[in-house]
Amino acid sequence: MASAPSKLYSGLSLALSTIFFFFKVVEGLDSVIADDVSLVVVLLDTNPFFWTTSSFPFSHFLSHVLAFLNAILTLNQLNQVVIIATGCNSCDYVYDSSKTANQSFGNGRMPTLCATLLQNLEEFMTKDEKLGIEEAEERITGSLLSGSLSMALCYIQRVFRSGSLHPQPRILCLQGSPDGPEQYVAIMNAIFSAQRSMVPIDSCYIGVQNSAFLQQASYITGGVHHKPQQLDGLFQYLLTIFATDLHSRSFLQLPKPVGVDFRASCFCHKNTIDMGYICSVCLSIFCTRHKKCSTCGSTFGQAQSDDASATNRKRKAPDS
Repeated sequence: MASAPSKLYSGLSLALSTIFFFFKVVEGLDSVIADDVSLVVVLLDTNPFFWTTSSFPFSHFLSHVLAFLNAILTLNQLNQVVIIATGCNSCDYVYDSSKTANQSFGNGRMPTLCATLLQNLEEFMTKDEKLGIEEAEERITGSLLSGSLSMALCYIQRVFRSGSLHPQPRILCLQGSPDGPEQYVAIMNAIFSAQRSMVPIDSCYIGVQNSAFLQQASYITGGVHHKPQQLDGLFQYLLTIFATDLHSRSFLQLPKPVGVDFRASCFCHKNTIDMGYICSVCLSIFCTRHKKCSTCGSTFGQAQSDDASATNRKRKAPDS
């Protein structure tokens, strides 16, 4: 028969083992949340000006995206997906998996993701079309990418401030519309904000010509940019390139940036330029010479003439 000290010793050993196991579980949960769990904020291009002229129907595009998002949520039960619709007049949240995790639709035959997303997407496109009719005089054929990037970063900042245990966030831009040079400043500000917050911006461009904005966004933030050659296999591209979490990317050979277009857009006419004039105070870019900076109000000095520049070069030339 065991004595009282031996019983006390065995009880303490059991308690210490339980406490040790608890801390190991918490430590493992912390590593899982830090490494394997992802928060994917998808920016979905719904611009009707692009989809009505594209050879790839929007319905086929959406079916590929839905399959990809289901795969993301299946890879890890703690993964989260947020979808922001990007129209030509507005942008809005159309799906958040954290809010629909405990909901079911009807008798359960239709997944909650498809049902909620399709319903909210239809409402958004109707509202965005009405805004386009009201603002017909200043119609813009490009998508409001700057607005959706800002909304994605705001959502991610709320996740950062929710606590120390949070999924690893990243942004995925599914874009088909051409770049809008009038959004250059806003998009670059969003890109640098994402870089400072260490949030990679992945981009999959399905338009005809490649996007300089998305190339720069992925290059600066350390994301992946890819332009699929065959849109019929879009799901395979999305799954093999953009479904991997940030921890697993260090073990994979993902597409590398090749020939990134770093051209900027001028502040005066919003045109993409190769050479221009830069304000030395606020770094604003202009395609033609101005007497005064329209951004900060600085007065520019007189440019040297060609004769004066040639004279200065002769003076600085060493004697032969």
